Amino acid sequence: MPDADHLSSRDLRRLADFVYDYCGIKLPSTKQVMVEGRLRRRLRATGKANLSEYCRYLFEEDGMESEAIHLIDAITTNKTDFFREPEHFRFLVEEALPQMISDRRGTPGPLKFWSAASSIGAEPYTLAMVLADYGLRERSLKTQIFATDISTKVLAQVTEAIYPHAMIEPVPIEMRKRYLLRSKTQPKEVVRIAPELRAMIRTGRLNLMDERYSIDKDMDAIFCRNVLIYFDKPTQSAVLRRLCDHLRPGGYLFLGHSESLSGQGLPVASLGSSIFRRV
Repeated sequence: MPDADHLSSRDLRRLADFVYDYCGIKLPSTKQVMVEGRLRRRLRATGKANLSEYCRYLFEEDGMESEAIHLIDAITTNKTDFFREPEHFRFLVEEALPQMISDRRGTPGPLKFWSAASSIGAEPYTLAMVLADYGLRERSLKTQIFATDISTKVLAQVTEAIYPHAMIEPVPIEMRKRYLLRSKTQPKEVVRIAPELRAMIRTGRLNLMDERYSIDKDMDAIFCRNVLIYFDKPTQSAVLRRLCDHLRPGGYLFLGHSESLSGQGLPVASLGSSIFRRV
């Protein structure tokens, strides 16, 4: 008799098909233990006794309509770190920002940066620290950062901007002093991002699988790093084309170091280190 607290092969297949259609992420059978562990968090919230009952609720009792976002929140991976792949931020400071400022001189409006899979906020807040530091010597610099993700849960953490102290190890000491606050009411093991950095960021839920993105189409830089690896080739191509459509001419696209645009035929030139510029 099947164990009701484990996913049957049929239920795993149904879940995998739904998640792939919804957000492009593949869930092979090798991920079953991970999927089961994450879905068990939803049992109490939905009042279901076991995974078999939960899947019946999703697929046979019309529960998916109200549960879909929570299911995706539970399944999606949100691995992230401050100053992850630091070469990108060095390039931004030494090469991209001076070029952006030169290109936009005399043009009104802020420089626009988009963290297209922001997770809990380490990437957009790293951007905010780097841009705020740059603004200390380039006083005229105005910037805006858009942080989007498919998970409403992680976007709530971006807004809250509270992180375990262990996460801030990669942040340079001087930036810690300027931009990280120790809460007087929280345990000492957490820090909060300074309010001036929180004010730089606008959050919004966005599914990279959508045909159209409800975000500005004149981004100066887009960071979409270590996300494409979860998609198959056709999905990668479609997402990359849409991202390029939201870059202004001369804008920069930053991908994860393990990700490539080889053979994609996109309107970008490679600058090395998974950095590309819209032509």
